[in-house]
Amino acid sequence: MARPDSSCCSRLAAGLAAGLIALVASPVLPAAMAAEQPDLPTIDISGDTDRQTVIAAGTPKLYQGHPTTITLPSGEILAVWSEGHGGHSGPMAKTADDGTTWSRLDDTLPPAFRKHWNCPSIYRLEGPDGRSRLWIFSARKGRDAKGGWMPSIMSEDDGKTWQEMPPLGFPCVMTFSSVVRLADGSYLGLYHRGPGGQDRPPLEVLATRTADGGFTWSEPVVVAKVQGRNLCEPFCFRSPDGEELCCLMRENAHLDRSFVMFSRDEGKTWSEPVKTPWGLTGDRHMGVYAPDGRLVVAFRDKAKGSPTDGHFVAWVGSYDDIKAGRPGDYRIKLLHSHAGSDCGYPGMERLPDGSILATTYIKYRPGADRQSVVCTRFSLAETDRLAETAAATEL
Repeated sequence: MARPDSSCCSRLAAGLAAGLIALVASPVLPAAMAAEQPDLPTIDISGDTDRQTVIAAGTPKLYQGHPTTITLPSGEILAVWSEGHGGHSGPMAKTADDGTTWSRLDDTLPPAFRKHWNCPSIYRLEGPDGRSRLWIFSARKGRDAKGGWMPSIMSEDDGKTWQEMPPLGFPCVMTFSSVVRLADGSYLGLYHRGPGGQDRPPLEVLATRTADGGFTWSEPVVVAKVQGRNLCEPFCFRSPDGEELCCLMRENAHLDRSFVMFSRDEGKTWSEPVKTPWGLTGDRHMGVYAPDGRLVVAFRDKAKGSPTDGHFVAWVGSYDDIKAGRPGDYRIKLLHSHAGSDCGYPGMERLPDGSILATTYIKYRPGADRQSVVCTRFSLAETDRLAETAAATEL
């Protein structure tokens, strides 16, 4: 995840802020007190197809699902995903032009990778030897995990060649949905599971560490659970000053908002999970800092009373908004789902010009074709102008 520019932490201009206030549906209250209804505006760019690129098209039989992405030092972006809902791994694509065109790399991956199942996630980890390696972790090897939990493949040359690695052996629903580097150079990986690693309640979030760049990991420990709620799909990132870790979590029963917790000691201890602002309620959060220091967090919208429930959206606001339970600036409807809420596992990359590339799986058009992997590109300069225009229209 890109860190914010140190010189830029400004909010929207005063005129835009005033316009947004006019659109707020309820007073600015702490998250636990606010009404379960929209409390910030939504900007809709989902119909602008010029922004969008289909990376891998679904067909009536083929379901393309659950991508993650990573930007390499070269500026190229890799996307990896599964075929079928929680299905087998295998596909990969690369773009060298910020998401405009993509080439498939499936044939460069080990054949056994297609036996890895459920939501592959890609990370670039630096070891104590100074070498950086790409890792793609999946949930299990084989449909029923008899071949091992959390299998992986690894590349030592930024994706030109790959080799299969031993499974980590951690029972899970999905593999790491977040890996963050710690101050000492090690990494913290977070994931979730239910009893025995199965996808049934009560779900809880676990953390494990690697000090050797991904080869070995510590025994996982539970870091978040809430009675009567099912926390999962953690997204962990640093505060703008780098001193704090923040972790957003899905509430899988959809009985409540999403949850958030914080750590001031590099993940050794965490605050009790509390509800997020209404606008951050959703599934599988992933985000980046924009050049001006604001956060842009994408996810599948599951906020109660939301006009974009089930679609692929992004929340725009500050880190302090999350800390204080404030609504944020606005939300963006990125893509429209034609299959209910079966969409929204995102990759989020900040491009060299400061714009953002959001990638997801989604039933992109009505008709018989199933989900596709699709990316859309936007900048906050564009969406700020749309928000300002919308605010002025409401006055």
